Amino acid sequence: MKHLIDIMELTTEEIDEMITVAKDIIAHPDRYAEKCRGKKLATLFFEPSTRTRLSFEAAMYELGGNVLGFSEAQSSSAAKGESVSDTIRTVGAYADIIAMRHPKEGAPMVASRKSTVPIINAGDGGHNHPTQTLTDLLTISREKGRFSDLTIGFCGDLKFGRTVHSLIGAMSRYERVRFILISPDELKIPEYLKHEVLEKNRQEYVETTDLEDAMPQLDILYMTRVQRERFFNEQDYIRLKDSYILTPDKLENAKEDLSILHPLPRVNEISVAVDDDPRAKYFEQVLNGKFIRMALILKLLEVK
Repeated sequence: MKHLIDIMELTTEEIDEMITVAKDIIAHPDRYAEKCRGKKLATLFFEPSTRTRLSFEAAMYELGGNVLGFSEAQSSSAAKGESVSDTIRTVGAYADIIAMRHPKEGAPMVASRKSTVPIINAGDGGHNHPTQTLTDLLTISREKGRFSDLTIGFCGDLKFGRTVHSLIGAMSRYERVRFILISPDELKIPEYLKHEVLEKNRQEYVETTDLEDAMPQLDILYMTRVQRERFFNEQDYIRLKDSYILTPDKLENAKEDLSILHPLPRVNEISVAVDDDPRAKYFEQVLNGKFIRMALILKLLEVK
């Protein structure tokens, strides 16, 4: 594997392999502390990020490597009009591997065609976020011990949510996974996902606007925020932003072993009162992101 642009580029066997490595890193961190000594990761973030960028940086440092890069487009020559291709060719002269976030869908794919070093898509517009999906998969594996025979509810912004799109694609390859898609009509998942992913893989799915009605069925609840930055019309955002707010009373009929996930950042879609519920796993999810990115860096750099 040369680059990671889309989660669907990975086979389920490759995902299992990385999850196994991530779990070994969790159990034996000292074994990995010098694996990337002398290697450099470039973090090119043309769009703001807290968790993803810091997670990549922490991952590389904990592997013994170094990090360089920028955290916003205005800090780079993109502000002067430099193309993505030229930026990638330049940075490839200084780094061994690149993690890139960009607001334009497809930008990491363009970058991968010009790069001499591995490119990791750290999120491109509303399209894909494969390392968040790997984070989600590691979390599901650690919490449930399996990927098959699960009912997963996705709630909130399913239209623009790149984490939702990537995770639906990944989970659709496992057996007997049931998807409950909870959103306002304006934020339903794109038609291509229903036809080309869910129906093509013969997965059962239901679309609904009612979170509380779906709750008792769920093994996993994947909450998302309504993303202000994806809206052209501020009034539409204001009208939809409070569509779903998860509070303790809405969990009264949920399963005892429900796992509540969220890619973060949250705004108000999960009440802070839920944070103390043992079923809330989103901060464990954050930590899992570091471990799976460590495993991914090792794989792309072919470090044993």
